Amino acid sequence: MTTQEIANQYYELACQSKWIEIQDGLYDGQVLSREPEHAALRGVQVITKGLEALKAKGVAHRGMIETVHSQYCSEPLIAGNFFSVVLRRDVTYKDKPRMETEEIGIFEVKDGKVVSEQFFY
Repeated sequence: MTTQEIANQYYELACQSKWIEIQDGLYDGQVLSREPEHAALRGVQVITKGLEALKAKGVAHRGMIETVHSQYCSEPLIAGNFFSVVLRRDVTYKDKPRMETEEIGIFEVKDGKVVSEQFFY
């Protein structure tokens, strides 16, 4: 698949909260994920390597959420082998007040799969 095709599928699935389907269908087995350094203060792993580790991180994160009130994914912006989206969520984490989050995700595509993702928030 091309970067545009992967970006379009990512967008379609993200709008439906199908995060596992995104990872299973679009990600390379050796994908590299990067979170901002300050995420470590919340107990979030800053660098995650490999699809299984990334999926485990996602399961752990979703387990901390009590309620997703709403979410938004922008249409992707494509540049060469990269695409980016804006992700917004209105969530209540367990034992925490309701909050809104916003981040930019940048994804690199090689050989028809997402090989890296990096988030800025």
